[in-house]
Amino acid sequence: MVISNKPLRFILAALVACLPLMSFSNTEKDSAHVQTEAVHEGAAEGQHAEPTDVKSKIKAFIGHHVLDSHDFTLFQDDETGKHYGFPLPVILWDNGLHIFSSSKFHHGHEAAESNGNFYAINHHDGKIYRTDASGKITEDEATGHPTNVRPLDFSITKTVLSIMAAALLMFWLFTSLAKSYAKNGGISSGVGRFFEPLVLFIRDDVAIPNIGEKHYKKYMSYLLTIFFFVLFLNIFGLTPLGINATGNFTVTFSLAIITFLITNISANKNYWGHIFWMPGVPKPMRIILAPIELLGVFIKPFSLMIRLYANIFAGHIVLMSIIGLMFIFKSWIGSSLSFGLSFVLSILEILVAFLQAYIFTMLSALYFGSAVEEHHHEEEGHH
Repeated sequence: MVISNKPLRFILAALVACLPLMSFSNTEKDSAHVQTEAVHEGAAEGQHAEPTDVKSKIKAFIGHHVLDSHDFTLFQDDETGKHYGFPLPVILWDNGLHIFSSSKFHHGHEAAESNGNFYAINHHDGKIYRTDASGKITEDEATGHPTNVRPLDFSITKTVLSIMAAALLMFWLFTSLAKSYAKNGGISSGVGRFFEPLVLFIRDDVAIPNIGEKHYKKYMSYLLTIFFFVLFLNIFGLTPLGINATGNFTVTFSLAIITFLITNISANKNYWGHIFWMPGVPKPMRIILAPIELLGVFIKPFSLMIRLYANIFAGHIVLMSIIGLMFIFKSWIGSSLSFGLSFVLSILEILVAFLQAYIFTMLSALYFGSAVEEHHHEEEGHH
């Protein structure tokens, strides 16, 4: 089966576009959070206790930074409580379509009304639940999870907006690069000169060595897309905008699933023969090894997902924690040391952004290469 046929390309493109749009934000909770009452009064916990000391404020800020949100808050004035940013559209399916601005939530302090229904944001997980007019969210005493109905959420969240921005940026950059090739007889010009070496690097040092000269071309479009997509999202995460797309479990899961589908759909018979009836080993051992090899098929995309997610998420936590130390020390020595360390770590995070994009692309190419590798079982049988 060849991966480059048009129907399969359309299906994969649809998966890339649609999977991240299901706005299942990260559900990490603050490790220092103490179980609150079973019933929360007020608008989506609108009367929850705001942190007052510096350490609690920093911890709350880090928690909001790494989670997805339904608005872009650039900064806020603690004295007036005013937020500076812009809202994003909320799109829910709850016995019908509900579309409204996230400004109705007033940054999570009030319930939003839409066609007679009321919805509120849970401050613990950032998700939207159906409530009454007061915005009351009820939690199960045993599990601590909300018992309110949760509608299907297709909202344009901060993560989704960053994904769209990365896609548009990639489309513009590489359309310009292709046009410059056509105009200048195969010579790049403008901003394309910066990205051309990266394209050649993916081709010559990632795709060809891991997949082979014979099959690499049909995977190049995906490998280039995944490399620059992950790279741009990683770079966005280093800006002050509070974007943490590749530190979002849903995004990395979606990317890993696409690699998994391409690997197994395009795999040849030798790939599956190696999994279910491994050549070169005694037949009783083949029966034992078959389920282990099959388990490895699912472990590969899982490792892709966890590696990217954990590295980016942990990097954001560490960097924000070190920056927060400047406000805790309140001395020129401690604050200066924290600033210097955060600056060095920020430079290191740029390297990590490139490195994680490279690792994800390289491992994807390695899996593709194993799927199309041509084994010589007949020769092995004579040894």
